[in-house]
Amino acid sequence: MMYGIRNRLGVAWGYVNKAALVPAAADLPTLKYYTTTVDNNTPVQFEENPFAKEKVQCILCKHGVNPDYKNVQLLSQFQSPYTGRVYGRHITGLCKNRHEQVEREIIKAQNAGFMPTYHKAVEFLNDPKLFDPEKAIRPHKY
Repeated sequence: MMYGIRNRLGVAWGYVNKAALVPAAADLPTLKYYTTTVDNNTPVQFEENPFAKEKVQCILCKHGVNPDYKNVQLLSQFQSPYTGRVYGRHITGLCKNRHEQVEREIIKAQNAGFMPTYHKAVEFLNDPKLFDPEKAIRPHKY
């Protein structure tokens, strides 16, 4: 059986003999074929997306740390050494929930007398930095 091959304009530019393309069953080599229960045309199912970005978490959520008013060394990391003010979320990178907890615990620690109000405690000035206060993690428009 002869089939004409046409281009997009419908002009025939060659003929292909389909019977010549398909080899006879006797000409095929004997190969061992393995059958599977899964159809080869079904899409592959992954448990999770291999191209998904890693979920961004704040440093306290990532390590499972709950702020406590008695842990003054941790709380002082989120306090300015010069003014004693609590750094904003855009600087610390904390989530809203943890930032509110840190603020509450700092106020509690200051009221209990564990933390100074207007500056950072001198013994915590050389602690390693969790973030850079000069460079915001989430910059804002101002």
